[in-house]
Amino acid sequence: MTRKDLTNILHKSLGFNLKESARIVDKFFHIIIDNLAAHNDVKLPKFGSLKIQDREPRLGRNPTTGETIQISRRKAIAFRPSKSLRKKLSESSNLD
Repeated sequence: MTRKDLTNILHKSLGFNLKESARIVDKFFHIIIDNLAAHNDVKLPKFGSLKIQDREPRLGRNPTTGETIQISRRKAIAFRPSKSLRKKLSESSNLD
């Protein structure tokens, strides 16, 4: 699903015009990005939560050359799905 898909869903389901739908989608992502940048957790009920985690430096391997490299300390976004999302995903995988 893309940003454009989300915009079209808002347009069709809620009746907003396309420009307004695009502004809503953009604002939604802007709010999430700003909160993560400020090291605030983002919790979206029935979907999951996003938070910033510090990753310690570690040794890695270049898959092409096999050379050992040092991966520096960095920040990463961690997503934890909600119980309802996990349940929905496990139900849909049982149908396959």
